[in-house]
Amino acid sequence: MPPELSSEQISQTLQGISVPPQPQIMVDLQMEQYMPDPDLEAISRLIAQDPGLSGALLKIVNSPHYGLTNKIASIKRAVTLLGCRTVINLINAQSIKGEMCDETIVTLNRFWDSAQDVAMTSMTLAKRTGSQAVDEAYALGLFHDCGIPLMLKRFPNYMSVLEQAYANAGPNSRVVDTENTHFNTNHAVVGYYTAKSWRLPEHLTHAIANHHNALAIFSDDSSRHSQLKNLLAILKMAEHICASHKVLGNQREDHEWNSISHLVLDYIGLSEYDFENLKESIRELGAH
Repeated sequence: MPPELSSEQISQTLQGISVPPQPQIMVDLQMEQYMPDPDLEAISRLIAQDPGLSGALLKIVNSPHYGLTNKIASIKRAVTLLGCRTVINLINAQSIKGEMCDETIVTLNRFWDSAQDVAMTSMTLAKRTGSQAVDEAYALGLFHDCGIPLMLKRFPNYMSVLEQAYANAGPNSRVVDTENTHFNTNHAVVGYYTAKSWRLPEHLTHAIANHHNALAIFSDDSSRHSQLKNLLAILKMAEHICASHKVLGNQREDHEWNSISHLVLDYIGLSEYDFENLKESIRELGAH
């Protein structure tokens, strides 16, 4: 986590932020997932009880990213194709949405669209670059900004500060630095605690905490943090492809990407030319 905030400052600010509890369906699904032989019938039945979740699941499995010839209408078939982990990630995302009041939901339409875009793009990038962590890349894409709606619920002027944060971003200022100045906390810290309370794997919570700390992490040439670097490299490419700087930060230029792109692409082993081609082919899929 960003080191400049003391645990006292963080806990003081978090007192005003309600971290959504894990929904019961989530608990039931996790129990099913950890069984020696998960029952897809039981998982499908649980999901079918929630129309919003069923719809989200079918929309994703029928997206161009999966490249299916025929549309799928069966929840069980969708669960089989997506796998338990991806399904559980989706349910987590829906439960944050359920926590928000109607007014906040409307303000955050761009946030929900962006999270889904980044998640699907992360999954595609993970596949295209030969990553072994496709599910985890998807999960990080979906949850890396889960602190944003919770910050907005606590601080009504949050989105204007976030736009300022993206404007200030660069080699000498992280997105979270501007938030820290205004609120004594930031969406990466709040996201970290949310993910932790939902029992997401530790390396994912660590990636959420550090997703605006990429310059420092990739500037470290040692072999430390390789798992974190693998996840963050995919996430930062996905955010740039999906134009998070524009969607969330209302900026024409991606200042953060401009300061880290050479390090990220060098780490992944892509030239700028190769990345531009990859970006265009993914955008053609309709991810953004």
